[in-house]
Amino acid sequence: MLISVVIPTYNRLPILRKCLDALENQIFKDKIHSFEIVIVDDGSTDGTVDWLTNNIDNYPHLRLFEQIHGGPALGRNLGVEKSKGDLIVFIDSDLVVDRYFLMNHVESLSKAWKKLGNRKCFTYGSVINTSNFNNPSSEPFKLQDLSWAYFATGNVAIDKNVLEISGLFDKSFRLYGWEDLELGERLRNMGVKLIKCPRAIGYHWHPALVLDQIPRLIQIEKERAKMGLVFYRKHPTLRVKFIIQYTLFHRYLWEFLTFGGLINPKTLRPFLAFLIKRGQPGLAMELLRLPLNLIGVRQIFREASLIGLR
Repeated sequence: MLISVVIPTYNRLPILRKCLDALENQIFKDKIHSFEIVIVDDGSTDGTVDWLTNNIDNYPHLRLFEQIHGGPALGRNLGVEKSKGDLIVFIDSDLVVDRYFLMNHVESLSKAWKKLGNRKCFTYGSVINTSNFNNPSSEPFKLQDLSWAYFATGNVAIDKNVLEISGLFDKSFRLYGWEDLELGERLRNMGVKLIKCPRAIGYHWHPALVLDQIPRLIQIEKERAKMGLVFYRKHPTLRVKFIIQYTLFHRYLWEFLTFGGLINPKTLRPFLAFLIKRGQPGLAMELLRLPLNLIGVRQIFREASLIGLR
């Protein structure tokens, strides 16, 4: 079996190097499996392409493709198009996997295929969030690492033919968010089953919070709101409304928890700075999520009003 690991990337060269090193060190119980790493660079400006080209000999499984900056949905579609494998594994370029990552995905899928009598399923691995760049895999599993998503491309494996029948990722999702969950809705409607694969572990690195990140985090919430409505218009169900937080429950919840917006990134800034200085950027980020959620919910209601959506 040939496995194609598809990874879109955009300006993440330092952590991408760790991602590739981990993939090149995969261990299998037997030699019947082989794999390729399909990198799609999404118009990076940090020297990613030059570095990969100059170091290609260090990554014998790597195949590199480029596109004009268009977002991860286009990048993943191109990666699938260029892939040679019959099994697709999606990860993000800031994910560092353990040595048995691919083997565990393959073993779980093979058992599921045999049990179901078909290949209409996918495996969903574990994602452990960490801000430890030097040693991402030292991070323990935490309650906040639990995910209730049906299909999230940070760590999934799926038969290529099943994926192609679904129609791949919708290229309408050009901003941040929801393109993978929207594909998940189509897979769910096809009767494709989710198979949990907790032993396929990936460590999702993101930098510890610094105050300079706040404007970008606010922008991400606004982009997620726009893309959330793209998601909902394709799948106008109550479940999707809850996923994207387009309900009065979410509106009242975040208004209540932030005292109508009195708790916001500006008023929180001194306390966030204090927590960061005391070595607690994780706690600062959790606190910042309160007003960020309010910003996202307000934005989605504002965008819905502009287009006359209910």
